[in-house]
Amino acid sequence: MRYYPILSIICLLFTTPGFITSQEFRNPFEFPILLSGNFGELRNNHFHAGIDFKTQGVEGKSVHAVEDGYISRISVSPWGYGNALYINHPNGLTTVYGHLQRFNEAITAYVKEKQYELESFAVNLLLDSTQFRVKKGDIIALGGNSGSSAGPHLHFEVRDTQSEDVMDPLDYYKDRIKDNTTPKIQGVMIYPVEGRGVINGSNKKKELKPVTAKNGKQTLTGKAEAWGDIALAVKSYDYMDGTTNIYGVRKIVLEADSQVIFKSDINRFSFDETRYLNSFVDYEEWKDNRSFYMKSFIEPGNRLRFIEGVNRGIFTINEERTYHFVYHLEDAYGNTTKLSVWIDGKKQEIPSPRTDGTQYFHWKSENRFGAKGIRLVIPAGNLYDDVYFRYSVKEDSTTIAATHTLHNRTIPIHKNAQLSIRLQSDTLDNKQQYGIVRKNKNKLSWVGGTYRNGWIDADIRELGSFTIAQDTKPPVITPVNPDAWVGSQMITFRISDNLSGVQTYRGEIDGQFVLFEFDGKKGLVRYRFDKERLSRGAHQLTFTLTDACGNVSVYEKKFTW
Repeated sequence: MRYYPILSIICLLFTTPGFITSQEFRNPFEFPILLSGNFGELRNNHFHAGIDFKTQGVEGKSVHAVEDGYISRISVSPWGYGNALYINHPNGLTTVYGHLQRFNEAITAYVKEKQYELESFAVNLLLDSTQFRVKKGDIIALGGNSGSSAGPHLHFEVRDTQSEDVMDPLDYYKDRIKDNTTPKIQGVMIYPVEGRGVINGSNKKKELKPVTAKNGKQTLTGKAEAWGDIALAVKSYDYMDGTTNIYGVRKIVLEADSQVIFKSDINRFSFDETRYLNSFVDYEEWKDNRSFYMKSFIEPGNRLRFIEGVNRGIFTINEERTYHFVYHLEDAYGNTTKLSVWIDGKKQEIPSPRTDGTQYFHWKSENRFGAKGIRLVIPAGNLYDDVYFRYSVKEDSTTIAATHTLHNRTIPIHKNAQLSIRLQSDTLDNKQQYGIVRKNKNKLSWVGGTYRNGWIDADIRELGSFTIAQDTKPPVITPVNPDAWVGSQMITFRISDNLSGVQTYRGEIDGQFVLFEFDGKKGLVRYRFDKERLSRGAHQLTFTLTDACGNVSVYEKKFTW
């Protein structure tokens, strides 16, 4: 029987806040706070870096500075945070306000001047402490839905100004948000360590589902008999009073026979760490079923600072008895859920590890693979665990390149791996129109790349099936209700592309740059007549759209205003 000492540092960290909340931030709005998202929620390839304030389902609510300071950065983008402001405060913190509808008048005028100066809608402006000083309560913007937002809300972050680490903003607002609701567990997954463990006679993971009694107590259903080394994962959501939203769970502790073997507390992280989410969760489960199982074990290539484990959270079952595991899940308010997991130790044959892979990849080393028409280089430190890499190829003489399957399941790459694929048929004069694509069933996702002597080189961020495609079609410019442009004093286009995606666009009137705002999620660009820059009379409009392969479309129209 293996015993694990309780880690005193785990107990200390579990009761100590991530930072000292020595001051109180103002509510950025004039109405009570409700959240649609919390800090550390699990998202595609990243942890949520802030909290999302509800804006009563609408745009246009006044956003106030939560503390004295100065605006240090202004960002405008059709994606991501959309219109965003960053305010540095004297206490060494920076607050971030994202998805804004628009800035206040002074900031709007400054941004517009810079956009015309740079001839670009998307800008990232860094400011010094003298340009825009703000006082606590000043209106800095209106709440909105810009960027990659899925609905009106304010994305709000608290960062350490020096390190740019993000921290849980909820620590500043606990007394103004009511929460007496505990997290709820949706499932537990048990994993046999390949070649060293077995579950119910198999080397495949086993999912156990909970049932909830009328008193709210949860118990697991299903049989689990194991031998050797095993590990666990949990799927869970948190809830808050007064809303139907679901949230991420802040703290997870796993005990085995009353000894702590794993602990997670998502209270602070850096943007360099955020992609480690792909190791924190069961990536295959997310990709296949859109289900987030949080691992209670640590892969050797996972460098998240807020997780700890004894023996990396892996537990050895070597006695024929019942082992008692207990999950403790806790939110930022101390509301706690407890669930027992009973695993019967039963001696059984442990399946041998699969060693029939094409090549063995070690997580810590640089890994190279080559075959007919393909080269792959994974730099050191970009895998989270060792892989018995498997490769297959499908050749078709009617296509411009074979389809290469890199491994039999999707595996994330932490940063980038370099992939090169050779063309079977190289007929295009414009080599920029070639690109690597990822194949998922019948869907092609453009990766891109550069041409090199009959090869296409590109960076990839996960293993999968890849081939080469060509994009020779120009992007599409569709005028939206052009007869109403002059009357509404606004020109609108819908823009799209068939494969490689829109890369750049430019609007001109009479040969001079004009500012078209781009709403990425709707594919709309709009120019609002600017009385300071556009005179009355006859004009020539030219709108140019370019995709990632250099294909160009141009729309021209004369109009009189």
